[in-house]
Amino acid sequence: MNYIDLFAGAGGLSEGFKRAGYTPIAHVEIDEAASYSLRTRAAYYHLKENNQFDTYLSYLRGEIPRNELYSKIPEEVLTSVINLGIGDENNTEIFNQIDRSLDGNREVDLVVGGPPCQAYSLVGRARSEHNMKKDPRNFLYVQYANYLEKYQPKMFVFENVLGLKSAGGGVYLQNMEKLFNKKGYNIHIFSVKAENFGVLQKRRRLIIIGWRQDFIPNLPDLDNYESGLTSNVSSLFADLPIIQAGEGADKFSEYTQDRNDYLAAAHIRNGITTLTQHIARPHRLQDKEIYRIAVDKWNNQKERLNYNDLPDYLKTHENRTSFFDRFKVVAADLDASQTVVAHIAKDGHYYIHPDELQNRSISVREAARLQSFPDDFYFEGIKEGANRTAAFKQIGNAVPPLMGKKIADNLSTIF
Repeated sequence: MNYIDLFAGAGGLSEGFKRAGYTPIAHVEIDEAASYSLRTRAAYYHLKENNQFDTYLSYLRGEIPRNELYSKIPEEVLTSVINLGIGDENNTEIFNQIDRSLDGNREVDLVVGGPPCQAYSLVGRARSEHNMKKDPRNFLYVQYANYLEKYQPKMFVFENVLGLKSAGGGVYLQNMEKLFNKKGYNIHIFSVKAENFGVLQKRRRLIIIGWRQDFIPNLPDLDNYESGLTSNVSSLFADLPIIQAGEGADKFSEYTQDRNDYLAAAHIRNGITTLTQHIARPHRLQDKEIYRIAVDKWNNQKERLNYNDLPDYLKTHENRTSFFDRFKVVAADLDASQTVVAHIAKDGHYYIHPDELQNRSISVREAARLQSFPDDFYFEGIKEGANRTAAFKQIGNAVPPLMGKKIADNLSTIF
């Protein structure tokens, strides 16, 4: 079974489908840094499948540069990542590149992926002057439908935020269903919780499963799915080195403990001994003082910090009537953290590490683990080297791979 990944991001959903045994034909992604991450992941799989995994480990250790890693990979593997924006101006070129990957003799089983969610999200609409009504991303589903018409996959998996249900008073979702029906597809809309799939994060998402009208699938009940895989957030951080704000190593450092049961079962720590991207952003002294207060309040009183309760000398935001929880601890003793979003690339105030002695926001690797990315997944920037901001953005925008795999496993029984 093969698939095309549209609006692929760093490849979280694709990672799940790949691990479930599906074969990627192409990934289409407009962001240049995320496209490099996709190429590096394609290199990982190629080298692993061809008994050359030491080459990938050499890259993670910083022993070879990115261009040398890519030089070991067939051109058709690297060019299957298409760094173009999906739209009328690029679709012909994207179609041509996908067709070359198909080599004229394969049907497409699946299309996966979902357009950027800012136009549908409640937060995005709240921050927008026009409630996102004029945002062109509202209509990227039309482009998605064009790819369904072109490749006629048996099924598709469309992921987005729950806000899609209410965006435009529900009109976008209604129009989406009408358009998909017109292209020959029926759909079912699921509202899923990432923690039900074993992800240690509260993440609510809309999953639309579509299928060609020439067959009737026996769909899984994703709304009520329970993987049975549970733990608490402390299990994600237990084996990582202690670092302070501004510290850490991009390539590479070592674990401080053996992997625990959750890290093994979730495929997060899957055999390699090379730890990468456990790097933390620096913080101002004032922010670090707020972090100490927030961590102490949670660890000792099980209370969240209300911004207005801070001493006046620590309160610099003019808005005192909303966003009271703008400083929030990733609580180690809970079974799921708050949702990891792309804003983590701008500051870490909403993702404070629970260890007061470390006194920092979470590292790139810790954020990736909250999203269930395996430790051998490396997040690239446009330029080679430590790219903390680009990595955080990709992680926050991603679909948790563990959730993607469970969805892929459930769909595999239909084919």
